[in-house]
Amino acid sequence: MAGLAQVFHAGERLDYIVAYRAKLVPNTEMATVTVQTSLDKLDGRTVYRVMGNGKIMPSYRWFFNIDDRYDILVDTLTKRTLRFESNIREGDYTFRSHYRYDWDSLRVHTWAQSRQTEPRVKTMPLTERSMDPVSLYFNLRSIDPDTLVEGRRYDLEMVLEDTVRYLKFRFDGREIKKVKGLGKFKTLKFRCKIATSTGSSFKDGTEFMVWISDDRNKIPLYIESPIKVGSVCASLTSYEGLRYPLDCFVKK
Repeated sequence: MAGLAQVFHAGERLDYIVAYRAKLVPNTEMATVTVQTSLDKLDGRTVYRVMGNGKIMPSYRWFFNIDDRYDILVDTLTKRTLRFESNIREGDYTFRSHYRYDWDSLRVHTWAQSRQTEPRVKTMPLTERSMDPVSLYFNLRSIDPDTLVEGRRYDLEMVLEDTVRYLKFRFDGREIKKVKGLGKFKTLKFRCKIATSTGSSFKDGTEFMVWISDDRNKIPLYIESPIKVGSVCASLTSYEGLRYPLDCFVKK
């Protein structure tokens, strides 16, 4: 991975709409997701603060309320995660977690608790490829397009709850992708799979495709995850504070 220093940019904000799609069901927009980056301080040093928030739209809250929040602090020099917090509320289910990364000793100290369980405290080993879900989002953006080979597979590690999960992704080539309300864009397409909660097994793991802008910003424009019936899709609806012009735009 290269160029990670360039994708973190204070002031960047990306907004997405999440929809459910199926053959016999109209495209149903159900939730919104916002990811924004700013500068902050941790123990006297400047860090990036990346905040992600996913919320169900008001018209569906009577059916199933979702309010997921993620907050990470990232070293501006090494681009490594220093702190991670999540606060997940999905119906009656709640889950909170805190990670503290110790890169000098290659360890991550985790605390996690759901409404139904006692707090779980655990220390796990890290490798140079380890990251949290939000920094994974930026890591995929840091790929140097000149090094991509269609069909080549890559492996990453992700700290999720109190386990290390493995992610495989494959570059599926370049593609012109239409994004509703914004137009058509030149994109880099990736097919990804996250291992099951056992850690390393990919059987019945989570699969998704992501289309990233084929320019210097490399922002996710469209994400699609097949489920048993239909698929869940997230598409970019607005953006602000990008470091570079969105040169991948083709037309409306």
